[in-house]
Amino acid sequence: MALAAKLQLRQSQSLVMTPQLMQSIKLLQMTHFELERFVDEEIERNPLLDRAEQHEEIVSEASARSDGQPEMADDWGSSDTILSAEAISEKLDTSLENVFPDDPGTMEQLGPDLAAQWKSSATGAGAGGSGDFDIEDVFAATVTLRDHAGEQIAFAFVDAGDRLIAHDLTDALDEIGYMRGDIAEIAERLGVGEAVVLDVLSICQTFEPAGVFARDLAECLALQLIRRDRYDPAMQALVDNLELLARRDFQSLKKLCGVDEEDLVDMLAEIRRLDPRPGLAFSSGSADTIVPDVEVRPASDGSWTVELNPETLPRVLVDNIYFAQISPLTKDQAEKDFLAECLQNANWLTRSLDQRAKTILKVASEIVRQQDAFLVHGVRHLRPLNLRTVAEAIGMHESTVSRVTANKYMLTPRGVFELRYFFTTAIASAGEGDAHSSEAVRDRIRQLIDEEQPVDVLSDDAIVDILQREGIDIARRTVAKYRESMNIPSSVQRRREKRALAAAGR
Repeated sequence: MALAAKLQLRQSQSLVMTPQLMQSIKLLQMTHFELERFVDEEIERNPLLDRAEQHEEIVSEASARSDGQPEMADDWGSSDTILSAEAISEKLDTSLENVFPDDPGTMEQLGPDLAAQWKSSATGAGAGGSGDFDIEDVFAATVTLRDHAGEQIAFAFVDAGDRLIAHDLTDALDEIGYMRGDIAEIAERLGVGEAVVLDVLSICQTFEPAGVFARDLAECLALQLIRRDRYDPAMQALVDNLELLARRDFQSLKKLCGVDEEDLVDMLAEIRRLDPRPGLAFSSGSADTIVPDVEVRPASDGSWTVELNPETLPRVLVDNIYFAQISPLTKDQAEKDFLAECLQNANWLTRSLDQRAKTILKVASEIVRQQDAFLVHGVRHLRPLNLRTVAEAIGMHESTVSRVTANKYMLTPRGVFELRYFFTTAIASAGEGDAHSSEAVRDRIRQLIDEEQPVDVLSDDAIVDILQREGIDIARRTVAKYRESMNIPSSVQRRREKRALAAAGR
């Protein structure tokens, strides 16, 4: 069979994801802050995009100027031309430096008193736009844990070598105040013996706040107990066996510490008053504020009003007027292609943002319809719900609903919840009733454990029996899994802890 080249035509269909389509999909799962950052980047590189808020401010300023102020000179352009503050300053050339140049001759003519007043007024006007002093504009510098330790090092050590070691130990502090460096490595790097580093560390462990420069939790607690003069042999045995305390093995702790139950309760109360993370007092981290994307309020007819939060919707406008003005002035084909691409991208962004808002509102409305009982009665009436149910109800793909519900929050009369909170698995009913939501079952387990008495602590089997009588068909391993996910100890550990708390109450 001879080999020969052939030219064949074939027709085929394929789904191609364009870059704009891929970007539209990404917009769905962006958070409010990510979306704002993305829009700002698009506005920065696209001259045909602008914020609606900025456009409204410019229009209002122009209308106010045309009503109550004289028109500008002709050399500034036409009357409808809007100049920025920087452009006006350049044309007038009346900045403070131009009116009174800051040179010795001018200052001598003004005199020392007037010169001082002029400098102070110029500084105030240049900094804040007015000469008034606002105390809120002054912020105290944040003192970090390393800064606080460095101040104490300057007074605690006389020898320069010890100070160097102390500063090296300070660099090894983590955010909670523990020294995470290796003593042998530090000694080798600084060319000193390990005993010298340990001596410096022992001095640093006397710094404020109590417990800093500890190498683990036990040492941190011991340092604070020493400061309180409570580190006796019994307390030392308790600190050395924190793993027994975590397991609530109070019987073993009483034997190791050589104390009775009353003394052990007092020792546990002393431990609870200590701070296991002393360095967090100097932490400058701040929690991000959750801004709900959807707001749900009761309507007058007994239904629910679902609205998008306007604060999470970036208002973007396409400047078609500027495009019409600049298009006739373009002569190069590259410039024309650039303007056409900018217009296309601007129109695409506005359509994508509008489609994103409509999709979020549609998904949120269906969630509210499905979880109406939760909004009225609480978590016990949360219905089992999955992404496919919502997707089929609103005529969208399941993946689209998944992207929309990612990192989006809903403000309801019962609080702020992530949209994915309303999607829970179903637990079969023991009878012929409806299935139960796993989140509602978790809440019921938590309530049963909170209401139990020290003499009648519920085991997992007992919780299963109670739930079975309430019509919830659940296995023991599922109860154990839900209990562990809520960080609730076992019945044995809870019994020990509740008896100790009851004894302390007596």
